[in-house]
Amino acid sequence: MSLPIRNVAIIAHVDHGKTTLVDALLKQSGIFREGEEVPDCVMDSNDLERERGITILSKNTAVHYKDTLINIVDTPGHADFGGEVERVLGMVDGCILIVDANEGPMPQTRFVLKKALEKGLRPIVVVNKIDRPQADPYGAVDKVLDLFIELGADDDQCEFPYLFASGLSGFAKADLEDDSQDMQPLFEAILDHVPPPIGDPEKPLQLQVTTLDYSDYLGRIVIGKIHNGTVQMGQQASLIKEGGEIIRAKISKLMGFEGLARIEIDSASAGNIVAIAGFADANIGETIACPDEPLALPLIKVDEPTLQMTFAVNDSPFAGQEGDYVTSRQLRDRLMRELETNVALRVEETDSPDRFAVSGRGELHLGILIENMRREGYEFQVSQPQVIYREVNGQPCEPYELLALDVPEDGMGGCIERLGQRRGEMQDMRVMGDGRATLEFVIPARGLIGFRGEFMRLTRGDGIMNHSFLDYRPMSGEVETRRNGVLIAFEAGVTTFYALKNAEDRGVFFITPGTKVYKGMIVGEHNRPQDLELNVCKTKQLTNHRSATGDELVQLQTPADMSLERALEYIDSDELVEVTPESVRLRKMPSKKLAKR
Repeated sequence: MSLPIRNVAIIAHVDHGKTTLVDALLKQSGIFREGEEVPDCVMDSNDLERERGITILSKNTAVHYKDTLINIVDTPGHADFGGEVERVLGMVDGCILIVDANEGPMPQTRFVLKKALEKGLRPIVVVNKIDRPQADPYGAVDKVLDLFIELGADDDQCEFPYLFASGLSGFAKADLEDDSQDMQPLFEAILDHVPPPIGDPEKPLQLQVTTLDYSDYLGRIVIGKIHNGTVQMGQQASLIKEGGEIIRAKISKLMGFEGLARIEIDSASAGNIVAIAGFADANIGETIACPDEPLALPLIKVDEPTLQMTFAVNDSPFAGQEGDYVTSRQLRDRLMRELETNVALRVEETDSPDRFAVSGRGELHLGILIENMRREGYEFQVSQPQVIYREVNGQPCEPYELLALDVPEDGMGGCIERLGQRRGEMQDMRVMGDGRATLEFVIPARGLIGFRGEFMRLTRGDGIMNHSFLDYRPMSGEVETRRNGVLIAFEAGVTTFYALKNAEDRGVFFITPGTKVYKGMIVGEHNRPQDLELNVCKTKQLTNHRSATGDELVQLQTPADMSLERALEYIDSDELVEVTPESVRLRKMPSKKLAKR
């Protein structure tokens, strides 16, 4: 007799404490042995996830509570990784929606919750961070109810159970007055409100592939929920491809989940989430079925990409100096390998063998791929992100985003003015009374390209910006984006303090003295609309009256920090970002001719 099962997904907006809450559930379930060192953010296993404090890849774990196996799936909160969310919601029978007690539901809460409600899931709402100052737990519950009604939830879904919690302190309670020291109330709520899986172990096998993984020893590993039937180690099974083709193969390895580890098992039945090796050609959404009666499950539909960039072999004068993988074949192989696990990504070959059109869900989605590739030793260059247009009912349409800003009151005017120039339409404005305001806009996706850096300047770094895909709408007019030109290196060499100091009144530099530059490399932002070429390598002519130490007390302005994300947002249509394991450089496309200073 197999254990009772509950399959539950944890969904939330970025930074509402989802991964920390999962940490508390794992630690209190007893899966770690006594004395074992347990890191924070256990589920964020990827280096980038830990550095940025966000979940990028969905992951599953399993814990035991009162003889019930609870499979917990941690999902990304950012709309750019919605491809992960849409898949994994098909594996679960319930979900836990986490909202911040201070902020309430945010735009990407709306995005993930909408997907859950469409699947017919009945969420358990957890109001997290109740121990923080300015927390308003009951106000957050009211806002969640408003959001449920707005998203068209049915009566049963609107009667959601809710709890109050602090993931960091490791407790949850059904009422604010309760005295609780642990997560037991949340475990009980999962048993009470998440229905057991409805599959029938006696029917023919049906398992839907929802996540892909790769092992050097086992090859491609597919992870998914068994909808019907029983699967056994070593048995023959059929893979039903998207086009209806059937491929027979043997299950070479069958694994279940125990805490954070995968454990080998002999068999598993309907309702279990398992990992299977042996199907090298399996893709997301396809069905692994009984070999005698192969019946396919409905394919998983994932929202299409909205943004496209060109990835190309690096052809700058510094090409090949810093990367391990620099050829078009290596770049193509890496992008094709990414397609195996990144379901929301599209890669198309172009008329040039060393250029590839890569489409994704947003700047962050593509930025994470670029950052991962440069850390692996790849060297390449990318173009400005461009939105993907579509024809709807014979009319050209473009993607629109729902944008939410949390800004200081004195930054409101500047934000409203700039978003108006970018074709944004304000939907809502609320002044909070604590010197802050929240603004909501509907804006074309191309109006958001390059806005984040400008938004940080307008709010002096004190604003919070979130956006999620809304829908495709008829094309709007011209969008005004970057206003200033750039400063471009006039010759190759090493930049000097003397040259940078002399040109300081021309704009803001992205580099420091001693930086190697080449002709055509962008070294700063001009304070006028046109581009300007500068000699940033000029040296001071020394005499016996003026020595090299004469400028010691003179200081340069602090250069602007051009991180990868900032660079992707900043570049214009005639510019490129050169990405290597050691550097991120901006450059003009080689054909661009400019007036010299």
